[in-house]
Parts: sequence; structure tokens; C-alpha cells
Amino acid sequence: MESPKFILVVGTSAGGINALQEFISHLQPDIDAAVFIVMHLSGTAISDFLIHHLQPHTVLHCEIAQHNTAIKKGIIYVAAANIHLLVKKNHIVLGTGPEDNRWRPSIDVLFRSAAATFNSSVIGVVLTGLLDDGTTGMLAIKRSGGITIVQDPNEAEYPEMPLSVLNNMEVDYCVPLAAMGEIITAIALTTPIKQQPPRDIIIESEIAKRVVVDYGNVKQLGEKSIYACPDCGGGLWEITKDEDKRGKVIRYRC
Repeated sequence: MESPKFILVVGTSAGGINALQEFISHLQPDIDAAVFIVMHLSGTAISDFLIHHLQPHTVLHCEIAQHNTAIKKGIIYVAAANIHLLVKKNHIVLGTGPEDNRWRPSIDVLFRSAAATFNSSVIGVVLTGLLDDGTTGMLAIKRSGGITIVQDPNEAEYPEMPLSVLNNMEVDYCVPLAAMGEIITAIALTTPIKQQPPRDIIIESEIAKRVVVDYGNVKQLGEKSIYACPDCGGGLWEITKDEDKRGKVIRYRC
């Protein structure tokens, strides 16, 4: 099975099962892309819970993402509960680092790693959900030359996540679920022009993969705060990098 031309990353939370079922039903069986899905689940959720709910709605093969698996086109990789899903070069990386945006797996973690690795070959999609996970990840995708798509908040069962993205950046498409398949099919027929992702995105992605990063590089991301990480007890950094002129998201990372 061939490597994909595009990487399609999808994030959702509350109301996500119904949204994902419709979303994947509109994906073409011959799409030249690999699909990665992060949905917020309880840390005790059964890992294949989503597979049972998604597979009947698509001819594409759905599977739980496994560490070091080669990325192949036509596969839908689903994040397991309580494990970060990332990509590096042409394979999958799983991580048990601290929660990001209150979640593990985190949408932002997946999106940033995709942007850092595949830059203009990434299509980012944010669907229904609460709070703002996915916003800075979509900014990373946009800054790296990728395409951003948001579910129309008027259609979303829980519009907070789509609205957070829309309030903080200019997206390429804000459309109902039924329109996404045609848009993604058209994008997948194009040839992306490789770009160099911004250095801060690469640094954050490497931190999430638990790759050793020089302290001086970490300082480029923001200022050290007075707060401690609730997971590991280490210091938290307030990310102050100006990612978008409209950006208002205040966030911290370990």
C-alpha cells in the first residue's frame, strides 16, 4: 500500500461520534490521503470503541493507531484513549506525555506534529466540541502551508471548538459536514508545494514526542510561568509566540 500524498487530521469532542460518522461517509474510497482522528474520550474508555462506531460508515479501513506503524493511504487511524497520537516522517508515534489543553490524546498535539512533519500536505479539520482544543493546532497547520476546514458552527451540536478556531484565525473553509467530502476530494487531486514549517512549531512537536530539546530553543516559545504541570510537577511555560494577528488563546505547556 502506497504512502499518501496528503495527511488528513480531524479533531472533535462532544457530539463527535455522529459528526465523524457523517464526515467519513463522504470520503472517497480512492482518496490519496491517510486520515488521523482524535476524539476526546474518557481515560478509561475501551480503545476500539470508536472503531465499532465508525467502520460501518466507510469503506476505508479503520484501526487504532499503533506506535511505529508505517503511514499508508486509505487508512483511518484513530487515537486510543489516554495516549497522544503524533506523526513523524512516514510513521506513527504514540506518547504518554502530559495532557495538552486538558486532554490526552490532544487534538493540538496531533495537528502540530502533522504540520511540523508534512507542512503543506496537511488538511486540518475541526468538528463539534467544547472548549478550544484544536485552535492552536489549526494555526500551526495554516502557518505551515496546510489547508484548514471547520464545521459550520450553526450545524455543530456543540459549536465551541469550531467557533474558537474561527475567532482566532482565517480558515480556508467553514462548511457543513455534507460539503467537506467534495472539498477534500478536490484538494487531494492537487499537488502540494513543500514548505518549511516555522521553527517554533517544530520545537513544540519535538517536545511532545519527548525528544531532547535545547533549553535555549524552548525559551523561544514563550516565558516561564509561576505554575507547575499537574501531571509531572515541572514548570509550565506560557506560550507567547504571535501565531496569528487575531490570536487570543492563552495557553501553557510542560
